Amino acid sequence: MKITRINTIHEMLKKEKCLSINYLCNTFNVSKNTIRRDINELENQGIIKKVYGGIVLEESHSTSPEPFQLRKSKNFQQKQQVARMAASFVEDNDVIFIDSGTTTMHMLPYLLNTKNLTIITASVNVVNAAAIYTGTKEFNLITTGGTLYYPSMAFVGPSVLKCLDNYNISKIFLASTGISLENGATNASISENEIKRKLMTKSGEKFLLIDSSKLDVSSLVTFSPLQNFNYIFLDTLPPEKYIQYCKEQGVHLLTPQIASAETSAHAE
Repeated sequence: MKITRINTIHEMLKKEKCLSINYLCNTFNVSKNTIRRDINELENQGIIKKVYGGIVLEESHSTSPEPFQLRKSKNFQQKQQVARMAASFVEDNDVIFIDSGTTTMHMLPYLLNTKNLTIITASVNVVNAAAIYTGTKEFNLITTGGTLYYPSMAFVGPSVLKCLDNYNISKIFLASTGISLENGATNASISENEIKRKLMTKSGEKFLLIDSSKLDVSSLVTFSPLQNFNYIFLDTLPPEKYIQYCKEQGVHLLTPQIASAETSAHAE
């Protein structure tokens, strides 16, 4: 109920621009203390700003990520291609982290034959996707907990960072809202960015999963230069400057075209 109410307040603000506390109390039939707690959560996420007697939509919120369901529906087939390639690198007994992106969550169907696999995630959507396969495949699933960041349906905050200290992760699969040679891998959420930066300090291999719509896009904050990734997966060949950069930096760039060519070469 609380999550639904907070999401509804966010949607109402997009239409009304300003809402009073009294109006919200009457609309949801809850106390002022309850509404104030909801407002505090929205404020902590940078979504709203408090004004006298009410709230307004934060002007900078235009830089926040699109709602998850909207992003999920975009470039669906391309994201599946990328996820399938990335999943092929997961081996029996691995401990992996799967990020909260709309591409990374598509890895799960391709992991069903992996034995003794442990998945760590801060993503509610990854947890829900894993639950679909209960009875068919039982993943060892660890969730970080934390404060829920609604645009991505992912947990954020200090408790997530502390949780990550407890585990030795062999492979880390990350998403990004945009990459460029100048600014590296970027993200629109400062809260999520802290987690991605933390993961980049872990000793495991780092994998970046993106579709071609993310190329030459720089979001609000950078979480890593591209050279710090072991592998970058794309749905199609990028411009030559990315291919050359990856060669020079020792980053493995994989697309369906490259993977197909390598398979043919091995067959010969």
